[in-house]
Amino acid sequence: MGKLGLIIGGIVAIVVLSVLGGSFYTVDEGERAVVVSQGKIAAIAGPGFHWKKPFIDDAHTISVRTQAVEFPEEPVYTADRQTATVTFSVNYSAVPADAEVTTLYREYQTLDGFESRALKRQVREQIKNVFGTFTADTAIRERGRLNNEVAAAIANLGAGLVKVEGVNIENINFSDAVEAAAEKRAQAEMNVQTEKQNLEREKVLAQTKVTQAQADADSQLAVAKANAEATRVQGEADAAALRAKNDAIKESPNLVELTKAQKWDGKLPTSFVPGSATPFLSIK
Repeated sequence: MGKLGLIIGGIVAIVVLSVLGGSFYTVDEGERAVVVSQGKIAAIAGPGFHWKKPFIDDAHTISVRTQAVEFPEEPVYTADRQTATVTFSVNYSAVPADAEVTTLYREYQTLDGFESRALKRQVREQIKNVFGTFTADTAIRERGRLNNEVAAAIANLGAGLVKVEGVNIENINFSDAVEAAAEKRAQAEMNVQTEKQNLEREKVLAQTKVTQAQADADSQLAVAKANAEATRVQGEADAAALRAKNDAIKESPNLVELTKAQKWDGKLPTSFVPGSATPFLSIK
């Protein structure tokens, strides 16, 4: 009974020590746990229920979910030496692979440490570099291109320990004088574009009229040529008929008398002019 009591007491002691020493821990989805044993990284634990050596091991969780870092009113300078403040945010997430999580913990211990010591400094440097390639005017009017170039510049930050998922420029604040000048330039350019469009439209209309006039002239010329050709053909036909008739008369002297006979209605005239001949009567 004494031995049984010792065994039971030992089990109870182990359970108590495990509970008091935090031997059991849970890792949620979207997290990784870095298990540290006597100051050294012993393992990386994924989501689930885990056990660690009481009083010896510690488990430190690192989120691999998307994080958002805010940058309120960061000062920047444009290519034309104008100053502005930019408010933007960067979304990123820790790479969940064991090697990257190990390095992240070893060098920064937490995501907050990574943000403050690496990410924010690198992002500020890159966004200033990008703004340095834009004038104040283009930064105001080409926000989409600016946003894309900033995103490309910070896409590979973090030395492969994190993945930058996107950047959103929320506001660019220049001085009132700079914004007013940019607005005037934009309005002037819009007026120039409008005038160009009007000129192009007038040119198109004028060209259309010229084309229509040319088409009308070509049509009239074609009609005139057709009429002239028809007249020529008719004249040649009439001339050919006349020549044929003359040739026929030459070949047959009686053709004239025959034509007269064909056209006579068979009636003799009722009156005669004195001394005139009787038509169609030739008595030999």
